Formats: sequence, C-alpha cells, structure tokens
Amino acid sequence: MMESDPPFQKVYKALLHKSQPKENEEEEFKRDNNKKPASCTDLCDLPVIDLSCLGCGSDERAVCKKEIIDASMEWGFFQVRNHGISQELLERIWREQERLFRQPFEKKANQKLSSFSEGSYRWGAPAASSLHQFSWSEAFHIPLVTIDGLKTEEFSNLRSTIEELAAVVSDLAQRLAAILAENLGGKSDYFVENCSSSTCYLRLNRYPPCPILSGVYGLMPHTDSDFLTILYQDQVGGLQLLKDGRWITVNPNPQHLIVNIGDLFQAWSNGAYKSIQHKVMTNPHVERFSVAYFMCPSYDTMIESSIQPSIYRKFSFKEYRQQVQEDVRTTGYKVGLDRFLI
Repeated sequence: MMESDPPFQKVYKALLHKSQPKENEEEEFKRDNNKKPASCTDLCDLPVIDLSCLGCGSDERAVCKKEIIDASMEWGFFQVRNHGISQELLERIWREQERLFRQPFEKKANQKLSSFSEGSYRWGAPAASSLHQFSWSEAFHIPLVTIDGLKTEEFSNLRSTIEELAAVVSDLAQRLAAILAENLGGKSDYFVENCSSSTCYLRLNRYPPCPILSGVYGLMPHTDSDFLTILYQDQVGGLQLLKDGRWITVNPNPQHLIVNIGDLFQAWSNGAYKSIQHKVMTNPHVERFSVAYFMCPSYDTMIESSIQPSIYRKFSFKEYRQQVQEDVRTTGYKVGLDRFLI
C-alpha cells in the first residue's frame, strides 16, 4: 500500500471481513434492484463506430448516424474512434491525474489540495452496510464551472489539460446528443440550451489494486444519472455492463472512447435509448485509471419525454438527484427511473 492509497482495509475492516457475500445478501440485492440473477461474464467488444464518417458523403453519414442510434437502443453503450480528440491529450490527462492521485491520502482527504472545491475528493462508500454498496476506488469530482479555481502553480498543467479536454469532449457530446435527438424528432438545440460547461463535470477515477479476491467492486453496479457519459479508460480493463441478463466484460482499447446513455436520455427518449447498469471490477495487482465526462443539465431543467404518451412523468433534474440521494441514504441503493414511471 502506498502513502497515497486510501485506508480501505482499516476503515472498512468489518465490512471487508464479509468478503464472501451471504446468500441472503445476494437475494436482497437482486430484489431491491428488481433485477433477474445475472450469470457469469462474457468478454466482448462493444460496437465500434468510426465518427470520421460524419464528415463524409450523405450515404456514409447516414450509415454512421444509424450505427449510433442502433447502439444506443440495443446496447446503451458503444465505442467511438476517429472522435477528434488527440491521443496526446488523452495521454496527458492520464499523466496529470496519476500525479494528482499520488498526493498523500491525508492531503487529499483533508481538503488540503486548496485548488479543489470542498467535497471534490471521494473514496470508498461512507454509508455502505454491505459489500454490494461499497466501491474500492477514489475519485475527484470536478464541475467544469470550478476549473478556474485550479490556480496554484502545482496544478497549472492539470488545469490547462482539463480545460482543453473539456472543450473537445463537450463538443463531441453535443454532436452525439443532436443525432440521437433528431432521430426522435426532438430539438437538437435542446442540449445546447440546457447542457453547458456550467452544468457538466469531469470525474477523475483511480482504482487501486485490491487484495480482496472476491465480493468487492471497484465501482458498484449503477446507471448514470446524466444524459450522456463519455469515458476514456486505460488498458487495464474491468468495466462490465449488464446485457440480456449477462455481465459483459468490455475489452479495453485506449484508442477508443466509450459512450453510454444516462437515465435522463432514457426518460427523454421515452425508453427508446437505454441507460444500462454497469460496474467496475477490482484488480489484485494493477491500478486502473479512467476519466469520465458527464453531460448534465441545470438543476432546474425539466425532463419530459419527446414521445407521447410518456411512460415517465415530467420531473426536474434537481428532483431526480434528490430522489436518488434519498434512496441511497435510506435503502443503500439507487432506484432511479422506476420512481418516475407513470
């Protein structure tokens, strides 16, 4: 264990002692999440879409758009290549976040990295009462509106890299959202109007090596509460998604970006686009890094289906976030969109 690692085993000793979940815990988890039992994992490649085709002739452009739409409906996840974000920039953010996470744990946990807003550093799961609610990971949650606050010389390179990455990944998210919106007859500028740099955020993730060989997640199963997530991950792997009752292990490719549909887009599309449950598995020997961009609206933005009759009632993003937080606090789990079904 490095000085920078969170003290998982010390703080969560009692919880981790139950490294093999009891049968009743498994059944409770499945019941609370309204999921049928998921079988063992398969290794597969997600659909890979070449975005350079969006700049080609009308026929190739139409095929590319259809691939994006089909993957969003069938998988809720897909990979993109030739996405317009340079490999040099992606490797630079990886180096900068590695340097950030190498800071002493006490410095990170006690908010002594003065460039970051209070509460930006997160690790473990303070409210966890079972292994299903626990994540062996640490992260910096960075609202893009706070980037200007990263002013110290120590993190000047991190600030400039985040600014550069945020600009290009925001543009990519807007282009993808517009394609998905137009397919359903919605206004493509809805996302320009409601999802700006003042409402979206980046999350820098690190998954330290985990000596507990079973029962511990790097990131517990969940769906994302945004419109779109764009993920850059390294070559280590560990991301899994639930498809047709089976956990699918995503074959990592650092040359590609992963895109997934969030809860808000599922509601906005009246269930046409799927927000899929996913998780990260731990690795006993190797740490893993990833960077996620979350395309979110303002808290006051109303989410209403573009297709009628709607299966979801109209709600604000603020109401949705508050309901998710309340469910996690009282039950230990995120219920999500099921709370908003008509």
